[in-house]
Amino acid sequence: MATAYQYSVRDRAGKLVTGSLTADSEALVVQRLKAMGYAPLTVTATGGGMKKEIKIPGFGGKVKLKEISIMARQFATMINAGLSLLRALTILTEQTESKVLAGVLGTVRNEVEAGNALSAALGKHPRIFPPLMVNMTKAGEVGGFLDSVMLQIADNYEAEVKLKSKIKSAMTYPIVVLCIAILAVFGMLLFVVPTFTKMFKQLGGKLPLPTQILVDISNSLTLLLPVVIILFVAGVITWSRVKLAPQVRNVVDPLKLKIPVFGNLFKKVAIARFSRNLGTMMKSGVPILQSLDIVADTTGNVILARAVRDIQKSIREGESITSPLANHAIFPPMVAQMMAVGEDTGALDNMLTKIAEFYDQEIEATTESLTALLEPIMIAFLGGIVGSMIVALYMPIFKIFSLIS
Repeated sequence: MATAYQYSVRDRAGKLVTGSLTADSEALVVQRLKAMGYAPLTVTATGGGMKKEIKIPGFGGKVKLKEISIMARQFATMINAGLSLLRALTILTEQTESKVLAGVLGTVRNEVEAGNALSAALGKHPRIFPPLMVNMTKAGEVGGFLDSVMLQIADNYEAEVKLKSKIKSAMTYPIVVLCIAILAVFGMLLFVVPTFTKMFKQLGGKLPLPTQILVDISNSLTLLLPVVIILFVAGVITWSRVKLAPQVRNVVDPLKLKIPVFGNLFKKVAIARFSRNLGTMMKSGVPILQSLDIVADTTGNVILARAVRDIQKSIREGESITSPLANHAIFPPMVAQMMAVGEDTGALDNMLTKIAEFYDQEIEATTESLTALLEPIMIAFLGGIVGSMIVALYMPIFKIFSLIS
């Protein structure tokens, strides 16, 4: 069985190089390293024993988009400064903070050292390097402008990271308030209501309907809490596994666009991502049909992905890029008109970039207005829930006071 090995070697220039290889034995690793011109120093198995890392499903083993954008910009700077491809990859391997990315870059460097193209080496790690990056790298290799392509990749992913941060900023506040509301409700039902229930029993008499409902929910929750926790965890795990399934996305994605307030935001995000990715790939020299094929999978919404496939079909049949846009309501008239002008003037890539920039500004304005709108609504929502429960708890006491008076 093949085992993963971490190694440290000296290259021909005497520089220390670290990385990882998978082989059947330590001897085979040493043999491969010597064949690549290295002087092996240490070779350590990482696949067993106490050195084996424990990975929890859904956590770790991932590389953030921000790390990819930083790597691409540093790579472009070094290539533009005249460093060789191998030396640049070696430096990136040593200085990147992500252990996962460092290990993969070490493997990519070894494959390039063995004579493989950089794009081919990157393409062997689809979970780390997106198809957009791989194809743009290939175009840069063929055209001899790898440094400028890497800068475009960095710009693209930096804009994507900024876009995601805007969405998170808009969603964070309502999610946090909702979580606080849920915790407050559960806390009152599990700890506060039982205390009042004992007091109600001592007082005797019939409880008001709101109070009785609250007491019944508290009693049920006390018994069913383990079941609720298990169902919640099972739901989260199941959703993480099926959320990308075509059957699920065909139902969820159209609903996302119909959500009040947020639906318009999701639409703008999808259009901005489509415009930016397609424009970047066209600037890099990637063929239009291949670009559309890749962009269709990166839009984040099946409605827009279907529209992109329709555009691809139109081009194959010899028609224009913009002719199918009128058949898809997800494209606003402004986008269709701007793309048509770009196609007529031969500057579609620049026009797509302008569309992406416009929608980036729209998203920023929308998120700011959403935050301002949701803040008072969520405060009223939280206050209403907690206040209603407090009133329900004190209703029997108010009733007793009225009888006494």
